[in-house]
Amino acid sequence: MRIVFMGTPEFAVPSLRELHRRGFRIEAVVTQPDRPRGRGHRVLPTPVALEAERLGLPVYKPARVSEPEFAGELRRLEPDAIALVAFGQLIPKAILELPRLGCVNVHPSLLPRYRGASPIHAPILAGDAETGVTTMLMDEGLDTGDILMQERVPIAPHEHAGDLHDRLAALGARLLAETLDGLAAGRLVPVPQDDALASYAPKVQKVELDWSLPHETVARTIRGLSPFPGVYTFRGEQRLKLHRAVPGRGDPAQAAPGEVLAVGEEGIAVACGGGSVLVTEVQPEGKAVMRAADFARGYRVAAGERWGRSA
Repeated sequence: MRIVFMGTPEFAVPSLRELHRRGFRIEAVVTQPDRPRGRGHRVLPTPVALEAERLGLPVYKPARVSEPEFAGELRRLEPDAIALVAFGQLIPKAILELPRLGCVNVHPSLLPRYRGASPIHAPILAGDAETGVTTMLMDEGLDTGDILMQERVPIAPHEHAGDLHDRLAALGARLLAETLDGLAAGRLVPVPQDDALASYAPKVQKVELDWSLPHETVARTIRGLSPFPGVYTFRGEQRLKLHRAVPGRGDPAQAAPGEVLAVGEEGIAVACGGGSVLVTEVQPEGKAVMRAADFARGYRVAAGERWGRSA
C-alpha cells in the first residue's frame, strides 16, 4: 500500500511510527508549517515533522492543503490511502476523493459521541466511565464519516486528560494500522454514523476554578483540563495550577468553598459545594509539577486557609 500520512501534534506521532514499523510504504508525510512554540517563541517543526525526519521520510508543510497545487502534488504520489491523525486543517473534496481506498481518520472518541475539537477532554469532564478510538472514512463533514473500526477503553478514576491522551494515541496507532490492513484486504464494511446520537466537544480553554461547584464537578474539571489547557486557583497572590484531584470523603457543611480542610501525605483536602476534593498534584507558577503533599510542606499550607480569588 502506498500511504500519505497527514498529522501534526504529539498525538499523531505513535501512528506514524507504527505504520513505519509495520512496513507500510509511506510516500510522504504532510504536516503544518513550522511555527513559534513554547515560552521562547522559537520557530520549530511540528512533532510529526521531527519524527518523519528521524525516520527518513519526505515531509511537506503546506500553508493550506486547499491550494490546487498541493492536491496535484498528492495526485502525483498516487496513494492508495491517506491516513489522517489530528492534522489541523479542513481537507478539501479534491483530496478526499483522491486515494482509491479513501482518507482514513483516527478520532479519539466513540463516534458519533464527541465530534469536534476536544474529544479527549470531554468524557472526563462529563464523568463518563469509558471512551475509545474510532477510525472512519472521511467526508466533508466534521467527524461525520462512516465508521470503519472502534475500540472502547475504561477511564480510570485518577486519570487526567494527559494520561488519556497518551493511552488513546497508542490505541489509535494500532487501530489505524489494523484499519488500513482491513481496507486493503476488503474485510471492512463502513457503517454510517447515527446523527441522532451525535454530540460535540467544543474547544476547551484554561479556567479559574470555581470552588462553589459540586465536588465531583470540581474533581472532573481539574482532571479533564490537565495538563492542557489547565485549571488554576489563587492562594493569596500566588497563582496555583491544579493537576490532579479526586472527590473527597465526608461533607464539610461548616466550611466555605475553597477552604483547606486538611493536609497530609495523600494531598490537600479543599471544601467545595456539597463536599470536598483531595488535590494530589499541583504546579506553582514558574515551577515544576509536584505532589500536593510536597507543596504543602514547602509552602506551609495549613488547614483553615482559603483558596480562590474571593478568599
